[in-house]
Amino acid sequence: MTEQELEIMKVVWELGTATVRDVYETLLKHRKIAYTTVMTMMNILEEKEYLNKRAGEKAYVYQPRQPKTKVVTAMVQEFVDRVFNGSAQPLLVQLVKDRQLSEKDLEEIARQIKEAE
Repeated sequence: MTEQELEIMKVVWELGTATVRDVYETLLKHRKIAYTTVMTMMNILEEKEYLNKRAGEKAYVYQPRQPKTKVVTAMVQEFVDRVFNGSAQPLLVQLVKDRQLSEKDLEEIARQIKEAE
């Protein structure tokens, strides 16, 4: 999924269901974008099977085909596989070294690991 596709998906996940206009107006609050670009990208996301489309009263209504957690999990796994040969441990080490994880973050990760065990 491209950066722009992900940006659109985040809006649709947040709204639950959305028209092109809904997504366009949401994105417009943060940056300039053409309505036709949003429409094209949402059609591409439908073709890629990330969105379902149905006819609404005045416009097509889109909704996610998969929950955000499922898509994000697949994206993270693909990144870990591609960059770290399938091992998440070097990713966490890199985040700690780059100070991307605070002490509070590390404590929360440790807590979640214990819960998962």
